[in-house]
Amino acid sequence: MAPAAACLGHGSNINTVCVMDASGELGLGLVQRLIQRDYTVHAVVQSHGDHHIKLKFDEISCAYKNKLKIFQSDPFDYQSIIDALRGCSGLFYTFEPPQDQPTYDEYMADVEVRAAHNVLEACAQTDTIDKVVFTSSITAVVWRNDRTSILSDLDERHWSDVNLCRNFKLWHGLSKTVAEKTAWALAMDRGVNMVSINAGLVMGPQLSITNPYLKGAAEMYEDGVFVTVDLDFLVDAHICVFEDVSSYGRYLCFNHIINRPEDALQLAKKLAPSTPAPPQSYEEDKRIIQERINNKKLNKLMVDFERGSHVE
Repeated sequence: MAPAAACLGHGSNINTVCVMDASGELGLGLVQRLIQRDYTVHAVVQSHGDHHIKLKFDEISCAYKNKLKIFQSDPFDYQSIIDALRGCSGLFYTFEPPQDQPTYDEYMADVEVRAAHNVLEACAQTDTIDKVVFTSSITAVVWRNDRTSILSDLDERHWSDVNLCRNFKLWHGLSKTVAEKTAWALAMDRGVNMVSINAGLVMGPQLSITNPYLKGAAEMYEDGVFVTVDLDFLVDAHICVFEDVSSYGRYLCFNHIINRPEDALQLAKKLAPSTPAPPQSYEEDKRIIQERINNKKLNKLMVDFERGSHVE
């Protein structure tokens, strides 16, 4: 399947894309998969990123010479963003909290929003950029005052309520909602071709009980909207919406829902292996929470996606 760039600006290479921030597991996964699909990748990492990630990039560079260029960038250093985007036809953007400020709070929400604004503005100023894939979250969808009374399932049309997130200190939901809305507003105003991936809880090697997505997990479970996504599936979804010329708008991305007691227990043991065995009454609980969220739009798009195919 060929990439989406139908009309490219001067100086672009249809096979060259940028991954920002590549410091996290999603960014690293995207870099690896894109190179395997014969793209040249500009990988943007934090100046003080994870040492393991840096070693992994060294391995990739040795294996795929001339396919990977590393850029150190700060989302508040506008020129460094411009430099990383130069010559690229697409951008995969995902926010990674700074290494010295890993905790989500109200301050981090402001940081994420300003970073999204800077990156989209840089894309608008880069003639070669044809498409942006913006990583958001299911938490930008599910936190609504009417979430238990709404008649239809939650989908791409729904947004989390910013005031509810702020009142209950759901900082992850607040950050993702405002940052994504900021990106959409700027993209529409400046004519940037953007799609967003609203991901469930990412089931990757770095999953831990401190993940800010988990704030409000009990409520998401009871509401039938507690969803997870395997890291490989999430990577594939990003590449699919980039390469498919028909992709548009938002896409909810998950491939599992936590809606049974055994599902919740299994996740709890992954997050905290020392979790004690539940009481007998819990084991006898066969209740299944009705699923109240759907990702049909993405599933339809991915039907013909070939994971192993290369760019043309």
